[in-house]
Amino acid sequence: MSGLERFSLNQWTVRQWSLPELVAGCAAAGVRAVGLWREPVREYGVEAAARLVRGAGLTVSSLCRGGFLTAADAPGRMRALAANRAAVEEAAALGAAALVLVAGGLPSGSRDLPGARERLADALAELGPYAAGYGVRLAIEPLHPMFASDRCVVSTLGQALDLAERFPAGQVGVVVDTYHLWWDDAVSRELVRAGEGGRIAAFQLADWITPLPEGVLLGRGQLGEGCVDLRWFRERVEAAGYAGAAEAEIFSPSLWAREGAEVLAETLDRYRTHVL
Repeated sequence: MSGLERFSLNQWTVRQWSLPELVAGCAAAGVRAVGLWREPVREYGVEAAARLVRGAGLTVSSLCRGGFLTAADAPGRMRALAANRAAVEEAAALGAAALVLVAGGLPSGSRDLPGARERLADALAELGPYAAGYGVRLAIEPLHPMFASDRCVVSTLGQALDLAERFPAGQVGVVVDTYHLWWDDAVSRELVRAGEGGRIAAFQLADWITPLPEGVLLGRGQLGEGCVDLRWFRERVEAAGYAGAAEAEIFSPSLWAREGAEVLAETLDRYRTHVL
């Protein structure tokens, strides 16, 4: 795919839209792919959602999210594995190109980052073959270090690759998200490494703006609004051999307060201007 044909709209960029509105709006705008989230998909019905998306001629670039696999207690680990097996089955039903995994943060009272990453690796050893049996690829998403304590102990692309490379590339890849990786001076080298191993499973776009809002999770900027060189990232992932979707995933209450079609049109325009 090339140019606008590669563009995908993540469901959370236009969270104000219902799933049918998302599908209809993307189809009307000529967008060929969507990134979906488990909660609204399950609310609508997984099989019904799959029929809706396929009926509109769309594909699913990613399903968000699985993960949160760092629990230290046996019951917590068992619950997390069961939840992720369900996520794999949902991704398979939707035909998603990747199931995005957010590792999970530190258990309460813990300061052991390496131990938490090892528990993630242990979980991947179980989930990788299970996902492969469904034709689903797991994609580890490194998140900005500000989320390391409570949301994701994997903070860099290098850390994500260190984990992914323990397993076959067809089972476990990585997510390249500009919002989370723009700051890392090793990312250029790690993108080459990811490409050589065929590990890039998903590519997501959002900008970094300051000051960050309270809570920071919802502080993503519209494309071209902040300091991230989005075109540089697009060129590097393509040079690394990635030929999949470029998914705009922007968590922003200011976007959610607007009309969805207007947000989509603006995002497409900014994609043309700042990414292509």
